[in-house]
Amino acid sequence: MKSFIPVLLMAPSLAAFSVSATQSWPDLPQGVKNGVGAQIESKIYVGLGSLGTQLYMLDLEQRDKGWQKQADFIGPARNGATAAVINNDIYVFGGSGKADQKAKSPVIFDSVYRFDVDTNSWSQVETKAPVGLLGATSYSPDNQQVIFFGGYNKALFDKYLADILSTDQKVMPEKWQKIVDDYMGMKPVDYQWNRQVLSFNPSTNQWRELGASPYLPNCGSAMVVDKQNALFISGEIKPGLRTAEVKSYHFGKPQPWLSEHPLPTPTSQPLQEGVAGAFAGVSNGAVIVAGGANFHGAKLAFDKGNMFAHQGLPKVFNAETYVFRDGAWKQGDDLKEGVAYGLSFSVKDGVLTVGGEKSDKSSSTKVAMLTWNGKQIEQQD
Repeated sequence: MKSFIPVLLMAPSLAAFSVSATQSWPDLPQGVKNGVGAQIESKIYVGLGSLGTQLYMLDLEQRDKGWQKQADFIGPARNGATAAVINNDIYVFGGSGKADQKAKSPVIFDSVYRFDVDTNSWSQVETKAPVGLLGATSYSPDNQQVIFFGGYNKALFDKYLADILSTDQKVMPEKWQKIVDDYMGMKPVDYQWNRQVLSFNPSTNQWRELGASPYLPNCGSAMVVDKQNALFISGEIKPGLRTAEVKSYHFGKPQPWLSEHPLPTPTSQPLQEGVAGAFAGVSNGAVIVAGGANFHGAKLAFDKGNMFAHQGLPKVFNAETYVFRDGAWKQGDDLKEGVAYGLSFSVKDGVLTVGGEKSDKSSSTKVAMLTWNGKQIEQQD
């Protein structure tokens, strides 16, 4: 992975920020999974997902104050949205949820919202995303525009949810099963997930296409940002099926995509399934990846031609960690418990992990720091 050399990630103003390794991290007042997170200087923002319309802020320089409630989100509650920062504004895109209380099924939202951290207030942006951005990743490479990768196809997914939720499984079990089998049994390309790298500029309110990805589009991929560039680790290539693929995107380059070393096979499994919703960041120049969910056995089933690859397989919330340093991946010590779909932030001393979904489907309140000490990943609650 010589093409992607991480330094300090996210906001440049964090360069002078440091925390003592002996200090503890305040847990969230409520658990969060499938939410959004944003980082502005020393302040971490976490909300939506299982938190509904709630948003919390933790000032890393004043941790004794704990998580402070911010203004509630003004749109419908949503899971799987993506957020990015421009100046002191947090922009929220996409996600899935019910448009109102009377709605029979969720939809993928194409609306955009802005949170002004200075005034602690939300507003809706007068624009609509041109594609579904459920499960997408995003960041700003220049503090002027937000660029997006991946995302579910809105029309196909909305129809699937409407069909499955309007069919009584007990009354019409065969019809219900056919809907599931038809949708889950498609080939990856048939889901028509977003393959274009999209750009949105809030100052002009314009969307642009920056070119198509040469890879199968991912949803739920872990992302690490280094200045203008981004590293994408694993993620889904269709519902229930992950990839071990790792690639980097180099903003502004004529050929922006590069293939990197894939995640290694964990010691507990015969092969690397890939993970969705993993934590990721940088500590002391090393990329750390931790947790994430998958279906053990799905890759083998898919390789044998079974498109409904995860059928009958339990969803696994993994505890493995990995570190990339000196040109190679290695496996680190496991997390204290398997967790996925939380939020992670790179600060000078490590990777701050927030919340996530646990194996019992509950939302975690846990906040912890993962640090690479040169030999191993240290974990501190």
